[in-house]
Amino acid sequence: MKCELWFSEYQTKALKLSTKVKDVLYTGNSKYQEIQILDTEEYGRALILDNTYQTTERDEFIYHELISHPALFTHPNPKKVLVIGGGDGGTVREVVKHETVEKIDFVELDEKVVEVCKKYMPTLSCEIDNEKVNTIFTDGIRYVAETNEKYDVIIVDCPDPVGPAKGLFEREFYKNVYKCLNDDGIMVQQTESPLFNKDLIKNIHFYLKEAKFNIIRPLVVTIPTYPSGFWSFTVASKKYDPLKVDSEKIKEKLNNIKTKYYDEEVHKGVFLAVPKFLKE
Repeated sequence: MKCELWFSEYQTKALKLSTKVKDVLYTGNSKYQEIQILDTEEYGRALILDNTYQTTERDEFIYHELISHPALFTHPNPKKVLVIGGGDGGTVREVVKHETVEKIDFVELDEKVVEVCKKYMPTLSCEIDNEKVNTIFTDGIRYVAETNEKYDVIIVDCPDPVGPAKGLFEREFYKNVYKCLNDDGIMVQQTESPLFNKDLIKNIHFYLKEAKFNIIRPLVVTIPTYPSGFWSFTVASKKYDPLKVDSEKIKEKLNNIKTKYYDEEVHKGVFLAVPKFLKE
């Protein structure tokens, strides 16, 4: 009898996503979590943390391009960027593509995740050792609370709001992020499923307003391996509105930046396509 190996993530108590596994490339534990790299039939290599999909080779470009480029193209001249989380390296890879960016502080809690992804997911982690990248292994919540550094763009590539990551979705964190931004700075964060996490998204919006951000815009996109397949990010800006960016300028800059999902039309579309129920 042929034996098949499947991995399943329970996305709610009544919903799970299962994928057929070709090979288990890595399994182990860090100080913080269980780490697995699975080679799957449909999604290629997948990073699994505590039995939860974090990213897969097949659809990662959607997430990483949308968490980085809308904010980076909204800011007219991003030079200094802070990336919190994203130990797989996909977000750092996208930020490095911007020629104006001179320095990236990459703050990641779990050193083991970075080590494992550099070995088993090189298409994502390929720019972690770029000379522009300064990797700091520490808690991102503590980092923004204590640092005196100022940034043009802060990208919060965080896991779900449970365990150590819960504080990345709370009032004090957003106030500290605001403090760490320059006067024309922009932040962006993944903000979970609009279908399953409406209350969380509403709270985030309230906390960002409380932190004194002038412009707050959610954007939505389809990411197949995330709960409900429907995902959101939130951009909060002190000055620049992502909907007022000149599309021709984005198109011109993209001549030097290779993307698979993001372009000047997607930039506007992901903000304009926010559904009525989420706006309300």
